[in-house]
Amino acid sequence: MEKTIIPKNYKSTLDIYDTQTAIGFIKRCFEEALTGSLKLKRVSAPLFVDDHSGLNDNLSGSERPVTFDIPALNNNNGEIVHSLAKWKRVALKQYDFHVGNGLYADMNAIRRDEELDNLHSIYVDQWDWERVISREQRTLGYLKETVQGLVNAIAETSSRLHTKYPKVETVIDTNVSFITSQELADLYPELRSKERENAYVKEHPTTFILQIGDLLKHGEPHDNRSPDYDDWTLNGDLLFWYEPLGCAIELSSMGIRVDDKALLTQLEKANAKDRLAYPFHQQVLNNELPLTIGGGIGQSRMCMLLLGKAHIGEVQVSLWDEETIKACKDKIFLL
Repeated sequence: MEKTIIPKNYKSTLDIYDTQTAIGFIKRCFEEALTGSLKLKRVSAPLFVDDHSGLNDNLSGSERPVTFDIPALNNNNGEIVHSLAKWKRVALKQYDFHVGNGLYADMNAIRRDEELDNLHSIYVDQWDWERVISREQRTLGYLKETVQGLVNAIAETSSRLHTKYPKVETVIDTNVSFITSQELADLYPELRSKERENAYVKEHPTTFILQIGDLLKHGEPHDNRSPDYDDWTLNGDLLFWYEPLGCAIELSSMGIRVDDKALLTQLEKANAKDRLAYPFHQQVLNNELPLTIGGGIGQSRMCMLLLGKAHIGEVQVSLWDEETIKACKDKIFLL
């Protein structure tokens, strides 16, 4: 995929003013649908965490968090969050949530090392959600059921958006195709992971790729995934085919979270057992945190998908390099 793609004869369906109104409408509608589907309560989210807490999302392990010193805390350092993947699990315990209920937060993050293109920005906004589950619910079937509930909430939002703005004609296919990352690799052995995603999702417009993080038969993972929140056997990515750019767009990464056994196994595979020194990891190891399922849902990407926008900069305010600005000039309005 090129750094910046300008679809042929592209023109935004909504003007800038209506786009701003529609963004707010989408977010309100989806929050209503999401909380109703998954029984979630909104909570306040941290912008930063203690750099020694082990609570920040390490993503693939190579991204550097934005770090700053805090004189009022004896110059200890804070880290701008990458996501709330681990913080939410601790919050569920502290806030006394029980099986069947959960939380979501309106999260904002900075990912300074992101490579910029139509779908990626250094600014990230997402709905971070987490729900308490029982030991018996740590199954593939329960994961699929939850994914379907999420897709239904997105489709409901899309339908309400079309009612308000008839010119916006995005349709969400609620028929989810589930495939494991290994099955995908077996199906397209000659392609790289993103090429495999595009080839499959083009034929299956709503796809959930299961089991991401562990090594596949050819010795590499489908995608890098931090070893200390998702159970790699019970997680995945939700993708939709996006015709304006001719590619799959990932809207959510989610999964059933690690228990003590999965945590130890995955930290060893990732050569990251040093993380066991962090308070969060000790809590998981000692079964002091609830078993959960959770994930993140990109807010800007959802707005981009539902509104048919060509660039994520049309639905969020960020910083862009000169090459992107030049490519979009007179063709795409970057907020």
